[in-house]
Amino acid sequence: MKKIVVFGAGNIGRSLVGQLFSKAGYEVVFVDVDERIIQELNKQKRYKIVVKDRHPETILVENVRAVNIRDSRKVIDEILSADILSTSVGVNNLQGVYPVLATGIKERINQGKGPIDIIICENIRNSPSLFREGLLNYLPKFFPLDSTVGLVETSIGKMVPIISEDEKRKDPLLIYVEAYNKLILDAKAFKRGVPKVEGIEPKENITAYVDRKLFVHNMGHSATAYLGYVTNPEMKYVWEAINNIKIHECVEGAMWESGRALILEYPHEFNEENMKEHIENLIERFGNKALEDTIYRVGRDLPRKLSRNDRFIGALLLDEKHDVSSPCTTMATAAAMLFRGKDEYGQLFPRDKEFAEKSFPLGIEFILKEICCLSETQERNLISKIKQTYFRIMKNPRKWYTELS
Repeated sequence: MKKIVVFGAGNIGRSLVGQLFSKAGYEVVFVDVDERIIQELNKQKRYKIVVKDRHPETILVENVRAVNIRDSRKVIDEILSADILSTSVGVNNLQGVYPVLATGIKERINQGKGPIDIIICENIRNSPSLFREGLLNYLPKFFPLDSTVGLVETSIGKMVPIISEDEKRKDPLLIYVEAYNKLILDAKAFKRGVPKVEGIEPKENITAYVDRKLFVHNMGHSATAYLGYVTNPEMKYVWEAINNIKIHECVEGAMWESGRALILEYPHEFNEENMKEHIENLIERFGNKALEDTIYRVGRDLPRKLSRNDRFIGALLLDEKHDVSSPCTTMATAAAMLFRGKDEYGQLFPRDKEFAEKSFPLGIEFILKEICCLSETQERNLISKIKQTYFRIMKNPRKWYTELS
């Protein structure tokens, strides 16, 4: 039986990677730090996924187990006998993965076990470059990384809502998901060939699909949350926001701003027809009431989502490159700075709390320079547009849409 080792037994690791490979007949070995999750996986040998969509269903993912990343010898042994690897730990946690992963890769090569592929499910641009740099810090000089390890970039579009603490106590392995179940990845990066797994969609130009995910899906989703919050800070769910006609119009407008820029950037991949189909499908998914995805979850982590290469500033820079007017994306970017969504206990996400208490009081110019990393000399026009929109929305946040008229 083939085996995949999945670093990260969280939402994407279990709901997408683990599920697809288990269904294809692989043994799935998770590597994680959460001892409770590890113990439950080893005890149950399976977990439950509840699809909350038009056609609800319950999926049992079987033939799974787990090891603790702190037990480096066990992790290395799993890497030695793996057919493929994957990570879904979150970009901020990759530093904790590189050392043991590099050691396992080095031992594999020294033992003549051949190349290995790593499917990188981290929802960031240029993930192979980041990953390569991280691994090389722990590998010997002149190690043949490029010829022995396939660093496979992905575009992850699956939406997985937060499960309440009460539900976690009842079943710590339970996951709620939408019906969408595709894993788009780089067809050209594999050293051992694309695995025969239903749900995997290899693409020749993965960069185009990573950018589409970030600048259409992620940007539109977050825009829905931020505009929902400024319209009514008591609004809880994404479906409530997208059903508001003003928010719907602005979100769709912002997604099309990115869509038009992407068609110009990648004319061999995208056109008006397939972009229209993609945007309409996403808006329908945002409106999935059964999923109960919260504005808090979708909007949290402002410093990351407002950073230069992420969904808003990245999209606006692409719009500028192709001379695409972007009033709706600019409006959503300004609204993001006012976002203070809270979890079920009334608490801000830690990085949002830091943003609200330390960055926001220093003003819009500080945010644009230090968090968005925009240059006053090179991106003066974009900075001016964001500032003007921000000051207009600040006058009456709940009537932000009047500024688009």
